[in-house]
Order: sequence, then C-alpha cells, then structure tokens
Amino acid sequence: MRPSCCPGSYAVNRRSFLACVAAGLMLPLTGCQTSSSSSKQITVAGSTTCLPIAESAAEGYQDETGVSVLVSGLGSSAGIEAVANGTADIASSSRQVNADEQKLGLTEIVIAHDGIAVIVNTDNPVQNLSTDQLRDIYAGKITNWSQVGGDNLTIQLVNRDEASGTREAFKSIVMDGASFDRRAAVLSGTGQVRDVVSRSAGAIGYISLGFVESKFAQTAVRAISVNHIEPSEKTIASGGYPISRDLYFYVKGMPAPEAQAYIDYVTSEKMDSIVRDAGFIPVTDDESAGE
Repeated sequence: MRPSCCPGSYAVNRRSFLACVAAGLMLPLTGCQTSSSSSKQITVAGSTTCLPIAESAAEGYQDETGVSVLVSGLGSSAGIEAVANGTADIASSSRQVNADEQKLGLTEIVIAHDGIAVIVNTDNPVQNLSTDQLRDIYAGKITNWSQVGGDNLTIQLVNRDEASGTREAFKSIVMDGASFDRRAAVLSGTGQVRDVVSRSAGAIGYISLGFVESKFAQTAVRAISVNHIEPSEKTIASGGYPISRDLYFYVKGMPAPEAQAYIDYVTSEKMDSIVRDAGFIPVTDDESAGE
C-alpha cells in the first residue's frame, strides 16, 4: 500500500531497518502458506529519492503476481550495504557505487534519469545561481543572499547526510573537490530537506526534481535555475541542465527470478506514466531515442 506520509519520513536507523527486514523475511516462514506466491517476498532498500518509483512498482507488481515487495528508504549507502550482506534483494541508489563498493560484485541497472533541483523558500527573490556560486555557498564562502543578488539575509545551508546518494551526486557535480561547510544542517531524508527549506526564509537545499512538487507535502518550495537553465524533463533529457544523474538498482550477482521480474516491471513501459508523474525520465525513452 502507498504510505500517506512524505517520502522523507522513511529514513530510519540502520539497526531498526535490519530488524524490520529480518522480521519481514521470517513472516512467510511462520505464517500459513496457502499458496506458493504468498511465501515469496522481495526486499528493496536504499535511496529515499527512488521511493516513489520503487513503491508504485511494488504495488503494481504485487497486484499482477501476488509476490509482495517490501520497500524501505534509508539512504543509498545503507541499501548497497544491505544487498552486499544479503539482508536485501535489491538496493535502490541515487548514485553509482564508489571505488570500495565496486569490489562487492554488484550488478547495476539504470531505472530512471533525474535532475537535482536547488530549492529555496518561495519568498526568496533569487532566480538563478551559477555552479560556482553554489559551490561557494555550500563551502561557506558566500554567507548572505545579498552577495548573489538577493535580500540582506543570512543563508541557511541545508545538506544531506553522508549516506545520501543525492549528496554524493551534488558533491561530485557541484563541489569540485571543495569541502562542505560543517555549519550546515544535515538531514537524513529528501522530505525533511524540503520541509525545512519551505519554513525558513533564508534556507537553501537540494533535492530530486521529482520532489519539488511533491503531492505528499503540505508546504511549498521553489526550484531555481542553475547557470540560467531551469530544471525540467526536457533540459535533463538533453543534458543541458548541469546537475543531472541516473537512478539505479543494484543486485548481488544474478538476481532471483522474482527479483529480476520486479526489475523488469520497474523498467517497462507500464511504469512510464508513474515515473513521469514522479518527476523522473523513464529509461524507455532511451530505447525510443535510439530507434
């Protein structure tokens, strides 16, 4: 079932998640098994950015096959760790595996394309920032909005935690080796970043484009242009928007048949409208472009 709270609230601590996964895996063994499909369960763990895709696919896949899919969002790094140690079948990630993770024997599947939107409070008059200005803001060199054409207001930095794939992508694309300002507020979920920026006049954050107009949220934020290019499906697909990335699934070796069938469902045309509604670009567009 689709949760009623915002996606950012899915961030849970690692110990709690592993306990939940263990409990979920045990349920089919302890309950009454009236059919073979009821004894099967797929676990997907990782990125909060990927939650709308993974959850919607889980609902549709279960309706079609009877196989349940347990989806949890606790960060890309934790999801990759869970797949590597066997406590999850599939890791969802908003970044590629790093050098150490490449040694884990994981298989990569691109499930969608995404842009990272830079968000500000709706009362903030700033419409555009360059990547150099963004770097200096997040490095703590620019500390007042008046330095970039805004009001005389202290900039309140909102960052993601180190387990976040969105943080890793932003760091790689924008920071160019510069360190993040340690005075920034560090939050564990996409929804939390969005909510804090919506309530703080001087705040700045970054989230997946798909969460800027989130139907789960009660408040509003505004995405600004970067290098005078607005984040949109068109500019992300063309490569014009500078903070773009892919979203991934990772599996350990060869996935089980049920897990592979779920992956195929996620990347099929059945999911195109859902992926677009979530603010992402379907991978089926890649096939269309190549024809």
